[in-house]
This record gives sequence, structure tokens and C-alpha cells, in this order.
Amino acid sequence: MSLIGKEIIEFTADAYHAGNGKFITVSNEDLKGKWSVVCFYPADFSFVCPTELEDLQEQYAALKELGVEVYSVSTDTHFTHKAWHDHSDAIGKLEYIMIGDPSHLISLGFDVLDESGLSQRGTFIIDPDGVVQALEINADGVGRDASVLIDKIHAAQYVRNHPGEVCPAKWKEGIETLTPSLDLVGKI
Repeated sequence: MSLIGKEIIEFTADAYHAGNGKFITVSNEDLKGKWSVVCFYPADFSFVCPTELEDLQEQYAALKELGVEVYSVSTDTHFTHKAWHDHSDAIGKLEYIMIGDPSHLISLGFDVLDESGLSQRGTFIIDPDGVVQALEINADGVGRDASVLIDKIHAAQYVRNHPGEVCPAKWKEGIETLTPSLDLVGKI
């Protein structure tokens, strides 16, 4: 069953805030009141994961300008996140929050836990009400491109702020939207 349109699960977890170098506690309530991107990945000290998280960091300033906070999640502990941050050139660049999920509660709640006990490559866009508006899950060997999040978030924010309008494929900010109606049926 899809998580689209559903509120995220209740959770509380330890995290490493890479931007300030501190351990913090994060809960589902912290994701409310603003847009959030939650990026699940299989494991610290791995291969594709650091390239993805570094790429996400490269989009972090643009995401912050859109009012979006970023959270990465794996089944590693917050201690392991800090060690990885301290020893990897790619991960050492991160400024966003790295949530530890050793209990697997968050990964299960977002339906990304695989049979080996690792999180799959899942990306979730969550609105200020804590409701999932978009998600993507990739196979372990397929890395993600964080730049596509910008357009998806623009579209999700536009639709939220303009009830009754929808964004067509490849929509970019400033391009015309659609207003679904009987007049459009069969004409697009």
C-alpha cells in the first residue's frame, strides 16, 4: 500500500547533526511545520551511499531556500554516523541531520527495510503537515540524483498553495499548470 498522502509514523531517534557536530534527538514532530526530505540509504562506510549523500549536500542550500530540511537515515547508529563524518572526505562535507535507526522502526514505518536489515534507497518529500507527497525507491546499485528534488518540491509546494491546479510532466516554476475539468478530458 502506498504511503503517498499518509502521515509519517511516530518515531523518536538519536541523530548526528553534521552541521553543528552534536548528537541530537529527532522525532516525527520535528518534521512538521516545514517541508522535509528524508533520504534512506543502506549503510555507512559503503560505496554508492557517500556519493548520494554528498550530492544531496550539494543541493542543500537550494533546498533550504525552499524551506526544506534534509534528514538522512540508515540502520547505523548516530555514533557510526559521526565516525563516518569524521573519516570520509565526502561525508565530512555534510551539514544536515543524519538519523540512526538501529531499531529499524523508522525504516519499517517508511516501508524501506529489506530482508537483510538494511534500508533501501528511499527518498521521501514530506509536507509541513507530516504527510508524504512524493517518494522514490531505487535498487541498491542505482544511485540517486538530488537535483531532481528541487523541481519536485517546487511542484508539491505549488499544488499545496494552489488547490485545484496540477503540475504537468517536466513542470518548472513559472510554467503554466493545469486545472482538471471535463473540458480537458481527451484534449491533452
